[in-house]
Amino acid sequence: MPIVNVTVNGRPYPVACDEGQENRIKQLAQYLDGKVADFARSFGQVGESRLLLLAALVIADELAETSEALRQHKVRDVSADTGESVAVQGVVANGIENLAARIEAIAERLETSHIG
Repeated sequence: MPIVNVTVNGRPYPVACDEGQENRIKQLAQYLDGKVADFARSFGQVGESRLLLLAALVIADELAETSEALRQHKVRDVSADTGESVAVQGVVANGIENLAARIEAIAERLETSHIG
């Protein structure tokens, strides 16, 4: 299993990932680092755990809003009885679910790396 070294808030973290997911992990870590940097600029260095928690909550909120928007869009499409767009939205919904699972796995790996 490959190990990707990412940096969040100036601190390096080794993260294990599936083969071929190295670039995706780096992109996600850069996104997370951007969120943490925004909070650090706003609140200062209030502790790594707090900054990571705030970033995770914002990202979870973004995901929840996207999921809700997709759900509402699905309801409209189902009532319009457009089979093709419902199928496309199913693929998008699966993608969001996969992204959520990846985020949870990354968070768990980061927490495990931080504890160990």
